[in-house]
Amino acid sequence: APEVKSLAVELGMEDVVSLCKRRGFVFQSSEIYNGFNGFYDYGPLGVELKKNIKDSWWRNVVYRREDVTGLDSSIIASPKVWEASGHVAGFSDPMVDCKESKMRYRADQLFFGKVETKDGDVLGYVSVMEDGEMAKEAEKKAEKMRKSAQAGALKLPIELKELTEASEEELELIPSPATGKPGSLTPPRAFNLMFQTQVGAMSDASSTAYLRPETAQGIFVNFKTTQAVARTKLPFGIAQIGKAFRNEITPRNFIFRSREFEQMEVEYFIPPEDDVWQEHHQAWIDFSWSWLTSIGLREDLMGKDVHKDDGLAHYARACTDITFKFPFGESELQGVAARGNYDLTAHSEASGKNQEYFDEANKRKFVPHVIEPSIGVERLFLAVVCSAYDEDEVGGEKRSVMRFTPEMAPVKAAVLPLVKNKPELMEMARKLHDKLAANHNVQWDQGGAIGRRYRRQDEIGTPYCITVDFDTLEDGTVTVRDRDSTEQTRLHIKDVPEFIRSAVEGEAQDDGEWWK
Repeated sequence: APEVKSLAVELGMEDVVSLCKRRGFVFQSSEIYNGFNGFYDYGPLGVELKKNIKDSWWRNVVYRREDVTGLDSSIIASPKVWEASGHVAGFSDPMVDCKESKMRYRADQLFFGKVETKDGDVLGYVSVMEDGEMAKEAEKKAEKMRKSAQAGALKLPIELKELTEASEEELELIPSPATGKPGSLTPPRAFNLMFQTQVGAMSDASSTAYLRPETAQGIFVNFKTTQAVARTKLPFGIAQIGKAFRNEITPRNFIFRSREFEQMEVEYFIPPEDDVWQEHHQAWIDFSWSWLTSIGLREDLMGKDVHKDDGLAHYARACTDITFKFPFGESELQGVAARGNYDLTAHSEASGKNQEYFDEANKRKFVPHVIEPSIGVERLFLAVVCSAYDEDEVGGEKRSVMRFTPEMAPVKAAVLPLVKNKPELMEMARKLHDKLAANHNVQWDQGGAIGRRYRRQDEIGTPYCITVDFDTLEDGTVTVRDRDSTEQTRLHIKDVPEFIRSAVEGEAQDDGEWWK
């Protein structure tokens, strides 16, 4: 194999968006109508990667554990569910409007800072949107202000605060990010994030319903029924993958924060004692970290953020986020929360239906507490793409490559007939393709030089290229080329399906002796 030399690569957010569109991972929704902000469509490769992520999660969380069962609850539920859970009254973000440009911003993602000189002269205020570069952006704006005022050296760094912390006097002096004009922002006000809809023929208050803003409540209202039919004992979990909708004020950072998204969640029910939840909470953090690295996330980009008491939801005992360093900065990827028994208690009180669990071993009843590992599919999709992208040199030639694990790769293998003018060779290649396609997403590529075909597959992350050549007709062997090392090995055509299966499933090849 030619020498493979690694290159240092830094991926910016614009690179990610361009890459996803160019290679058929993610498209802007309604693009022919100039797009629709906060909504995205998934192309031929994107839909495969998304499915692989969800399938792997379900395999590891539900199939391979005896203490978790599955559920798929409805997107629209009785409005009483959302009243009981507190979403109707309290599921909101602080919003501000720019009176000049009519732009809207989340007040907790808009930061302001006072600009003053080392001599103590106040020159004004700057405003910036929250991201990894906001401190630099604030200093750049402050320097421009200093030059305009012909003032002395600035007092640095500029202390940035959320707009929600601004006093009425400060709000009059803070410029809008859209226009730069001070005093044009409205005071922050609550904005409910739930999408409303009407159910039935009437369109009045009695027909108002909501698209679910989270999947968790569907699990809580089905707790008793699911526990009874699954015949499970505590501790046990109910897992769900499903769509959720939030009318985000400012969707941003591509698919990281959108208005329509998918969640993969477990509500893991445990006894209420104070000395029980920590062990289960830590176990789910460890389990989640291990699974994320197994599907190809780079550990050097991952971290943990333990919420302090003032950063916890009112119902939570503890919460640890697994974070990821995206091109726009480090942010939450997965939350693992100890939710207490808030939700089951709230639904018990609102519905009048008892949500207690009977512990036969100890002959007692109690409302279970909950550990909730929750992750957004789109955020994870973005993290998988950012982890996989790489550039190297192969034989002195630059190559861009997606280093997906075989399990995550949208295309598992490509079958390449060496020439297309030899019918028996084409027939052998087609038989192999069809055999593999019975279980995997594989591509048939017969066009162009073999090296160019390899590059095409490297760009979309296909782990194996299988070339059917003249030797295949003689001895039945094919060339299997590894994406990462570019090494090529000969393998008998009959062994290829098992080779691909074991690579995708991350297991040893089956020799028929597994039962011993």
